[in-house]
Amino acid sequence: MKEVSYSLDAPNPLFEFYYSDTTNNDFLKELREKYQISLLISESKNDFDKVLAVLEWTSKQWEHNGRNVPTRQDALTILQEAKEGKKFRCVEYGIVTTAALNSIGLKSRTLGLKTRDVEKVRVGAGHVVSEVYLKEFKKWIFIDSQFNIVLTVDGVPLNGVEFQKAIYNKNNKLRLINNQGELAEEDAGQYIQWIGKYLFFFDILFDQKSADSNKIMAINGMTKVTLVPIGYKEPRIFQRNNEIDYSYYTRSLNDFYREPK
Repeated sequence: MKEVSYSLDAPNPLFEFYYSDTTNNDFLKELREKYQISLLISESKNDFDKVLAVLEWTSKQWEHNGRNVPTRQDALTILQEAKEGKKFRCVEYGIVTTAALNSIGLKSRTLGLKTRDVEKVRVGAGHVVSEVYLKEFKKWIFIDSQFNIVLTVDGVPLNGVEFQKAIYNKNNKLRLINNQGELAEEDAGQYIQWIGKYLFFFDILFDQKSADSNKIMAINGMTKVTLVPIGYKEPRIFQRNNEIDYSYYTRSLNDFYREPK
């Protein structure tokens, strides 16, 4: 891992982020009712407890398979095909978690992670998780539903950038938790060793609202923004062959971690 830094430049007014209106969104209402997500969180004492409940529920919907893809990239399709026995990638865990949290009024987004050598390696250069904005902490927090993990320091959950910093600095207050409590030291260590290389480039969609992946809103043809550390080149190729021609770039935390409206 590398020590990295970012700017605190003012947010770029070009960037607009779109989140779901859960009251009037028929797709999210169907998801919430069909999978009884309101019942799932009925005993949660606060929003953080709701996140832990949804995280655990998503992690149990199918077993991971890094090659399978659903017929459509939306939560209802993914969950239906999982019920039929299909297994999916980290991407699908992120999509379902984000939609489930949005369905109960928690502003959430899928978060793409990419390694520092994303342009050079053939495979294994990316991972997908989610981030959710919690008003009680006034911040975005990193959640990985493939592994059923949230990260905290002194009881405060971390976002992706803070997680990278905590690992690099060997922060002994870093804890990996889920709905069952704190992970065993060995399990936590294995996850940290594995995830560390992916915490370099981060990307998010401008549109966390559209249920149909074919109708995602774009800004001047760009659907994402990628957070790049100061002093490092913007990645333009994913795993040697795939051009990254869909993303704006920023080095400002105020762009990437602005409060959702």
